[in-house]
Amino acid sequence: MRVRLCAPSTPFTRDDALRVVALAADYPGVTLDFHPQCFAEQGHFAGSDPVRLAAFAECANDPACDAVWFARGGYGAVRIAQDAIAALGPAAHSKLYLGYSDAGTMLGGLYRAGIGRPVHAPMPADIRRDGGEVAVHRVLAWLAGDRSGEEPGIDHRPVVAFNLMTLAMLVGTPLLPDLAGHVVLLEEVAEYDYAVDRLLFHVTTALAPVGIAGIRLGRVSQVPENDRPFGMTVEAMVRDWCARLGIAWLGSADIGHDSANRIVPFGLAEPRSGE
Repeated sequence: MRVRLCAPSTPFTRDDALRVVALAADYPGVTLDFHPQCFAEQGHFAGSDPVRLAAFAECANDPACDAVWFARGGYGAVRIAQDAIAALGPAAHSKLYLGYSDAGTMLGGLYRAGIGRPVHAPMPADIRRDGGEVAVHRVLAWLAGDRSGEEPGIDHRPVVAFNLMTLAMLVGTPLLPDLAGHVVLLEEVAEYDYAVDRLLFHVTTALAPVGIAGIRLGRVSQVPENDRPFGMTVEAMVRDWCARLGIAWLGSADIGHDSANRIVPFGLAEPRSGE
């Protein structure tokens, strides 16, 4: 399992990359190859738009590579996603693509295009979190064949997982995949409660006519304190919008911007051993 890493959004550091590579030593069948672009800096971004696009296309089109792992999120993938996906050739179709948060922009576009297997998963940048090594180990073990790190509620229905803001920004664009029949897992970080409610209005109104199978809610963390309480929990907000729009509320999900973030392969679950 050869894994190439690039940064479609914001830059990573060489020191953190060395820490991740050291963890990978516990998995002899997995090799990590950080593209130099991960460490480029141009303002907010990990290099200019053309530099980030070229690095992603190089990794995805590499026939000797089995997976592309996004180094971190932030913001920036949306600036290159459409052109980057258009630049992909046959070798890109057989790969895994792993990340979450802003990387969901790439995952959504790839899923819509039917390219590879997008996977909501922790990223190398999570090594900076409390307990972050556990999150990185979860992905490395999964790449080595251990599926115990997957979200436990995945069933026979196709599934996707997105940061709520990221999914809201995909609505109405050529990057939004067809989510008919899908269980949609949502999580969020660092948004006011009223902003989360606004995003839920936007997302549920767009997805209700599509006929999704339902919504599960992951963790909504680091919520800023407003000048007055919103008066509803996030679960109550989701339940309310689901009830208004006829979407099934399917309960909680074990995903979020934290070291406990579980792995969610997009689409139909693969049969587990013994099934």
